Amino acid sequence: MPVGTAATVKAMLPASVRQTGADIVLGNTYHLMLRPGAELICRLGGLHKFMGWDGPILTDSGGFQVMSLSKLRKITEEGVRFRSHIDGNEEFLSPERAMEIQRLLGSDIQMVLDECPAYPAAEAEIEKSLSLSMRWASRSKAAFDTQPGRACFGIVQGGVYPALRRRSVQALCEIDFDGYALGGLAVGEDQRAMFDVLDATVPHLPNDRPHYLMGVGKPDDIAGAVLRGIDMFDCVLPTRSGRNGQAFTRYGTLNLRNARHAQDASPLDEKCRCPACRQFSRAYLHHVVKSGEIIASMLLTWHNLTYFQDLMADLREAIAAGRLAETVARIAAAYPREVEKSPEMLD
Repeated sequence: MPVGTAATVKAMLPASVRQTGADIVLGNTYHLMLRPGAELICRLGGLHKFMGWDGPILTDSGGFQVMSLSKLRKITEEGVRFRSHIDGNEEFLSPERAMEIQRLLGSDIQMVLDECPAYPAAEAEIEKSLSLSMRWASRSKAAFDTQPGRACFGIVQGGVYPALRRRSVQALCEIDFDGYALGGLAVGEDQRAMFDVLDATVPHLPNDRPHYLMGVGKPDDIAGAVLRGIDMFDCVLPTRSGRNGQAFTRYGTLNLRNARHAQDASPLDEKCRCPACRQFSRAYLHHVVKSGEIIASMLLTWHNLTYFQDLMADLREAIAAGRLAETVARIAAAYPREVEKSPEMLD
């Protein structure tokens, strides 16, 4: 899911997002409640109309942003009181208010409010946080009530502790959600730790409901997670990287600021269908990136979103063809961490 945190996928028009192959985008309760306000968006016809997107929208409840962005947060059983990172005003978010905001926005998939402790944290701290999140999950589901055509997802917490993750799954399954997300990952742990959590958790999730890994990620993270039973992902990486001169390709990551691209007439990826690859050379992209031109962010974001949509399509095809492990291994080989690869380095 391309991330449209503040009702926009940065540097993209809605029609351009659709052309990448995306069917659903993500918005965020925390950001939209602070600016411009859920009640205003509702009066203006809802989030779909407001941002010009006619496909499904998933909204995160804001729990992670309260942890990562807000100031002076105070968590109680009732909810979380915090100061806005925008203007310092005091705000309050409870499970009921989080669901009310998402209802006002009109989002199609609504996430429960959870508490996201910072990583790393001791097992006792995670256990206490988990218990609170499960009580909030029950309140969130009750507040969601019945909304025909819309879904409510629970969020599995428990840090890197398998027993706590399984406890969370059991509690959420008893509440009964339309889908199940894994939160509290991609917050500083290494890939091995994340995969270990998935190995310990996903087999206990209902097979007939979507499995969503929140905030992930890099191509090899996604591939490895799909291998472990994950269906849905969101991450700011494709758009943020595009705005910073970085492109994802079948060969690995390319930094368009690098001088070696300055006279390169070849496309980013000769098999890519995006405008950046069909119409422009690496030399041109290097030039507009170095010059700080707005078109650089537009083209590289379009390319990155297309790459990730094609990556997911490849993984779906691999599942259908019975060659998922082989495809995952190929993707992982193209993405050794922090190493840039070129076509001539590919087998």
